[in-house]
Amino acid sequence: MQQSEIIRRTIHFVQHALKDNESGHDWWHVFRVYKCAKTIAQNESGANMLVVELSALLHDIADSKFHDGNEELAPQISCDFMRELELDDDIIEQVVNIIRKISFKHEFGAPEPKPIELQIVQDADRLDAIGAIGIARTFSYGGFKKREMYNPEIKPIKYSNSEEYKKNTAPTINHFYEKLLHLKDSMNTAYGKKLAKERHAFMENFLEQFYAEWDGIR
Repeated sequence: MQQSEIIRRTIHFVQHALKDNESGHDWWHVFRVYKCAKTIAQNESGANMLVVELSALLHDIADSKFHDGNEELAPQISCDFMRELELDDDIIEQVVNIIRKISFKHEFGAPEPKPIELQIVQDADRLDAIGAIGIARTFSYGGFKKREMYNPEIKPIKYSNSEEYKKNTAPTINHFYEKLLHLKDSMNTAYGKKLAKERHAFMENFLEQFYAEWDGIR
């Protein structure tokens, strides 16, 4: 099967699977990550583009946040789908590994070597969590979870492990300090770092404006 047909069928599969998802984790999130991953890959060398594209398309096929914390569902669904496409075991293994390792929660603990394909797709996914789109997604998810937008009496905290992070129920603004403002310094690729710097500055400007409006200054 030609690579273009593999990608076409994968896109169709993901669009159908995510058609009812919360807007911050829907097909359009995947589409943006997919397009961004391809852009980053064009500025890097040595990446297997089939692995990059498949991983970007399948990375959120079953986000554990929406499946009772089940972190093995996405790898399993992806593996089963790729086997239906009769892809090589090596490709399947690489994609599944990226899906398992892409999440921010894996930043807790000792750092591990990352293949270039994981670096690229992880950067693309993290870029979609910051900047203008990231702000919109953050408040969309906060509303979906019925969280307070902001509460000055509840301060951001620094999580020491992934379990604490996953159990977080803090107001939406806290998420900027507990995760989003840290993503710039966790980028892997040179092009990802460049884009993250621009989006990070946009978030800082947004927060300055937010607090000024909250306090009635502007």
